[in-house]
Amino acid sequence: MRQKKRFIAGASCPECNAMDTMMLYKEHDVEKVECVQCGHKMTQPEKAVQASTRQFEQVIGVFKPGD
Repeated sequence: MRQKKRFIAGASCPECNAMDTMMLYKEHDVEKVECVQCGHKMTQPEKAVQASTRQFEQVIGVFKPGD
């Protein structure tokens, strides 16, 4: 099965500062963000994502770089 990857509109890479190059995907219940320009990667476990959402919001996911 192919993995679904989405680009994050308006996001810039903290490493190379390129705009609209950040790709979000999930691997083994871990959200990962990767820059397609320079290859910089960030990860965040699912528990941290769930803890960041509010009770009555319909949020796909919240990613906090550097955690």
